[in-house]
Amino acid sequence: MHFRSLLFSALVLISGAATAQDTPLPDMIGPAISRFEAGIICAPEVVGFREAPDTVAGVTNIIDNEPDFVSTGRYVPAVEGMGFGVKTHGRGVDLIGVTVTTTHPPMGAEGITQQTYVRDMSGTGVGIILYQFDFPYELVLGRWTFTAEHEGEILFRASFTVVPPEAVPSLAGVCGYEELLG
Repeated sequence: MHFRSLLFSALVLISGAATAQDTPLPDMIGPAISRFEAGIICAPEVVGFREAPDTVAGVTNIIDNEPDFVSTGRYVPAVEGMGFGVKTHGRGVDLIGVTVTTTHPPMGAEGITQQTYVRDMSGTGVGIILYQFDFPYELVLGRWTFTAEHEGEILFRASFTVVPPEAVPSLAGVCGYEELLG
């Protein structure tokens, strides 16, 4: 963990803005994953949608290009257009029917706390699992966790903490979303 992340964690805990249940958990990376990265992105161009009936929106975004992480921190500003997630590389075997589950604080009118979809992951290329804030109802503060499973085996688990934008204004500035901090 970077010093900056540790310092921010300490400041958040001292201020009382986060509890133990909000703090990001350590990553878990299974043997099917050869490389794992986690971080925060600026919104990539969406080129289409894939049906995902067990999500609040009912779809997941399709992107053409691998977005760069603007931070490898785990504290994400609650700002529309920001995204966060993981990039993985497999060990040479394609994984068909990977279940991706995102858990988070209650969202939307129904108070949904879990969203799930199924996707395939290449054994040789980069696998990208991201969540992007597209709508105001998604901006819920607290711990968010991504878990990917294949045939009962956990491929990875990673968590982030979504915080008020004022807690990490430099990240909003990186993406040019300062006007949304208002």
